[in-house]
Amino acid sequence: MTHEWIPFLASHGLAVDGSHFGSVADELIAARDGAVVAPLTDLGLIRASGVDAAGFLHNLLTNDINGITPDGARFAGLCTPKGRLLALLLIWREGDDFLLMLPRDILPATLKRLSMYVLRSRVKLSDATAQRALIGYSNGTTVPPAPTIAADLPRFGVTALAGGHVIRLDDKRWLLAPSPEAAIARWAELTASAKPVGLAAWQWLEIAAGQPRVVAATQEAFVPQMLNMELPAVAGLSFTKGCYPGQEIVARTQYLGKIKRRIYRARLATAVTPGTLVYAPETGDQYCGAVVSVAPSPAGGFECLVCVQIGAVESGEVRVGAVDGERLEFLPLPYALKEAPLGDEIA
Repeated sequence: MTHEWIPFLASHGLAVDGSHFGSVADELIAARDGAVVAPLTDLGLIRASGVDAAGFLHNLLTNDINGITPDGARFAGLCTPKGRLLALLLIWREGDDFLLMLPRDILPATLKRLSMYVLRSRVKLSDATAQRALIGYSNGTTVPPAPTIAADLPRFGVTALAGGHVIRLDDKRWLLAPSPEAAIARWAELTASAKPVGLAAWQWLEIAAGQPRVVAATQEAFVPQMLNMELPAVAGLSFTKGCYPGQEIVARTQYLGKIKRRIYRARLATAVTPGTLVYAPETGDQYCGAVVSVAPSPAGGFECLVCVQIGAVESGEVRVGAVDGERLEFLPLPYALKEAPLGDEIA
C-alpha cells in the first residue's frame, strides 16, 4: 500500500512535498545529462472495471479506448460538452480493467464526473492510487536504460513488471507502475544506475518533452488542439472513433477552422503557476494564452509550457502575468507544430 511506500521514500530523503531528495539544482542537472528515477507522488490512478468498461471509456474520452491492447497504452482527454479539457489521462489495461493516470489534485473531481455517466453501464470506478507506486525513469542523452526498464518497448508499449507494468512514454522516458511492495523491493536496483530525483526534475523532463498536463487551475481552459493533442508526438485525439462529450467542437476546430493557439516551450526567470495569463502587444490588455505547466530549469530560472496565440509567438513578444510582465524566451520543442490551412479561424 502507498502508506508504506511514502514513508519508505521519506526515509531515503524525499522531501514532504515530493519535489526533491536534497538538491533540486543537482537533480535537474542529473535529469538533463543522465539516468534518473522519480517517485511520481503527485499522480494517482482511477480503475475502471466491469464488462462495459472499454465501451464506457471509449464513449467519454478523446481517443480510441476500444483499440487499447494489453501491450499498449494511450493518452486521452476528458472534455466538457463545450470541448474544454477537464483532464488528460494515460490509460492502459490490467487484465479486463483499465487504469487511468492523472494528477491527484483533479482525481476526485474527475472520478465524480466519470461516475455521473455510469447510469446502467456495467462498470465500476474506483480510486486505485494506493494499489500502485508510480515511478518515472529517464535515461537522459547518453546512458543506456537499466535492464528493468524494457528498452526495446515501442512508444506507448506496455509490458509486465513485478506487481504491475512498465510503459514507454517516449525515447527517453518510461513509467513504472508496480505494486508498492514491488517498488520498495526494486528501489535499490533502480537507484544503482539512476539518481533519485523529485517532482521538480521530472516535471522539467515533461516540459522538455512538450507533454501537456491539466491541473485544477487549468481545467476548462483549453480545447485539445491548443495542447497539441492531435499531433503524433502527443497522440491524444482520434477523429475516427465516434462521439464523446465535446466532440463536435473538437472536430469543428480541426476541420472547419484554423487552430489559433498552440503550446510552446519557454524560459522565464521567476516562478509562475499554471493558469497564469500571458499577454502580447497585438492583443493589448486582453490575454492571448495561459501557462500550462512550469518547473525549475537546469539552466537556471524556470521553464514552462505555455498555450499562446501563434501570431503572438511569431511577433516575438509574449509577457507573463501582465501586459508589462516578464518577457518569455521561447525554446524549441522536440517535435514540429504542423498545421494545414483549414479556413476560418476559431479562437
